[in-house]
Amino acid sequence: MVTWEQVRKLALELPEVEEATSWGSPSFKVRGKTFGGRSTRHGDAMWTRCDQDERPLLVESNPDLYRLTPHFERSPGYLLVWLEHAEEEDVRERLIDGWLIVAPKRLVAQFEVDVDSPG
Repeated sequence: MVTWEQVRKLALELPEVEEATSWGSPSFKVRGKTFGGRSTRHGDAMWTRCDQDERPLLVESNPDLYRLTPHFERSPGYLLVWLEHAEEEDVRERLIDGWLIVAPKRLVAQFEVDVDSPG
């Protein structure tokens, strides 16, 4: 199980992420573009941007962790992550993927260089 405080810590480790509020709940942005946040309407869950082709594969691979509600079924670039079933690495991967979708290309390129650099 991952807590919201852990989600927050992981999100803020990404370059240029700032906390914001979306639809009355905590969320995260990079250069003004939202990529994830807390879903208070769905219990203890977070939502994040995701690749719409990868989304059905994620849901099929772990339906306890990744779910779609009717609202999210109509939003192909988003995914719900149930924190009670999540491990920290699951959340980190989803946050990074969401960040990569909305972050500017130059920032993404620098992030990828930093991640691939030894030491």
